[in-house]
Amino acid sequence: MYIILAILAFGLLIIVHELGHFTLAKLNGVRVEEFSIGMGPRILSKKGKETTYSLSLFPIGGYVKMMGEDGEVDDERSFSAKSPLRRISIIIAGVVMNYILAIIIFTAVSFNFGFAKPVVNTVAENSGAVEAGLQSGDKIVKIDGSKVFTADDVKMGIMLSKDDTVDLIVNRNGVKENASVTLKDLEGKGKQLGITFVSEAKPTILSSFKQSLNQTVSLVSQTFKGLKMIFTGEANLKTDVGGPVTIVKMTTATAKAGIWNLMYFIGFISVNLAVFNLLPFPALDGGWCVILLIELITRKKVPDKIVAGLNYAGFACLIGLMILVTIKDILFPVKL
Repeated sequence: MYIILAILAFGLLIIVHELGHFTLAKLNGVRVEEFSIGMGPRILSKKGKETTYSLSLFPIGGYVKMMGEDGEVDDERSFSAKSPLRRISIIIAGVVMNYILAIIIFTAVSFNFGFAKPVVNTVAENSGAVEAGLQSGDKIVKIDGSKVFTADDVKMGIMLSKDDTVDLIVNRNGVKENASVTLKDLEGKGKQLGITFVSEAKPTILSSFKQSLNQTVSLVSQTFKGLKMIFTGEANLKTDVGGPVTIVKMTTATAKAGIWNLMYFIGFISVNLAVFNLLPFPALDGGWCVILLIELITRKKVPDKIVAGLNYAGFACLIGLMILVTIKDILFPVKL
């Protein structure tokens, strides 16, 4: 039951992403030949007026096949006939839809359950926070040089800290103050600042929307930090990096915890997928954007053979990476 929910959740992300490409293609007058949820052999398909709608075997992605996407086609409705800016708008539309989905979900979650702000409410006795002079009402704006958008950013900063102290910048009555706080193990709960955050228990739709924007920006920042840690070797590939198997396990676990936990996790994955898709790598949306930006700047079309070669090579690398990460997930599962 929960595995089916996990597959449906991932399917929702695929539909939303591909719907972005589909909608902008239509708005820009591009003929869409196929809209597929899933990859590989078709399980079901239905022919529309000019588009075939398909459900394919492997639920690992989806695609929108446009006329002229793979090369020059002498037709004003082909993808290749459109200006670089129009093609960029079509390519990034999927990522934009992922962000919109995340913002809608985070707004709903915040409105229903409230949220904590990165503002000090109480300071515990004998804590590093009281020794550093933190006061009720202080708004934490940076931790160890990283911007703080939500209370979760502060918690993440503590988790990632390699030392027993963290350097904070707080906004106190409009004045920025520096504070070096020693992290202490209070009540056997691990390293802590020794503060509680101000909570907005019954937020308005507007404040919930603002919180959702902060949450989205925060997750984008955390995702880039995570990618940086992978490439610099700071992250342990065995214990810290997960793939499809881990995602299904986490989705199943959050589904068991309740529908709102599942919805929040879908928003989290949606942001991560958006960031990943924008990486300037062939076969990803970000790779396409780089090619189109080159065309926009040079006013010369990148040869179709080069584009096709890059995309095929990039796709092969991504499939290979997914296989390796899946094997790693099975041999060295991430502890949840």
